[in-house]
Amino acid sequence: MRRYNLRSNDSSRNQESNNNDSRDVRTYVRYGECEKNQAERIGGHAVDGCREFMASGAEGTPQALTCAACGCNRSFHKLEVRTEVVASSHGRHGQRLQEQR
Repeated sequence: MRRYNLRSNDSSRNQESNNNDSRDVRTYVRYGECEKNQAERIGGHAVDGCREFMASGAEGTPQALTCAACGCNRSFHKLEVRTEVVASSHGRHGQRLQEQR
């Protein structure tokens, strides 16, 4: 199961005057496997196998940038970005359609 954190909610809104449709673009961020080279000091290459970043502390604290599984900084984990376009119609029923890129 992949977990994504919402980076920005409704970051972009485009209004089309012809048919009163609007589109919301949402960006989700996930930090995947650790890419830190553990054998750099001896001239080799080895990664520890940590599959996903898990924060050691609450959001907004310094511990939120440290991985609970491998102990390294979040910047060593592979960044994965997912963008979702949500089209909504402001008609009588207010139906909401979702499409994913």
